[in-house]
Amino acid sequence: MTDQPTSLDRLDILLMRAVADSPRAGYLELARLTGTSRVTVQARLERLEAAGVIRGYGPEVDLQQAGYPVLAFVTLQISQGALDDVTEHLAALPAVLEAHATTGQEDLHCRVAAPSHQGLQEALLALNRIPAVVRTTSVIALAELVKARVLPLLEAADRPQPSRVPSFRVTEPPATQV
Repeated sequence: MTDQPTSLDRLDILLMRAVADSPRAGYLELARLTGTSRVTVQARLERLEAAGVIRGYGPEVDLQQAGYPVLAFVTLQISQGALDDVTEHLAALPAVLEAHATTGQEDLHCRVAAPSHQGLQEALLALNRIPAVVRTTSVIALAELVKARVLPLLEAADRPQPSRVPSFRVTEPPATQV
């Protein structure tokens, strides 16, 4: 994986949309869905994986249905220079789904899940026990209004046509009737 961003064209985006919409589809089905050859689909997916654009194909888990209906966003203020130490502690806490170093008054923003409010309290206490954590602030999410997503951002950008893909056909969506 390189530090340089990968240049994505329309076929790359179309292929990622097809994989997102049909995650269990094989190369042949993805080729049918994208209007290109199986070899092209396989080569493109392998290139996107090697470049680190596609990081995995894991299942999308509904935390509420899996028994973790309480979701909170927690901000942490930490001691100067303690980011690596705090990162190790956060990675060891299963309730911490993700953590991001940020600008602003707080140093880190975390997404935390719990099976109950009591479970959330225990997770917050565990965060506060990390030696370099100075202060935490939490807010409980009431409802998910927009699911975590990436494809709408990628699809919104003007992308070049793919080169050297003779069987790729750009299909326009059907016109809507008023």
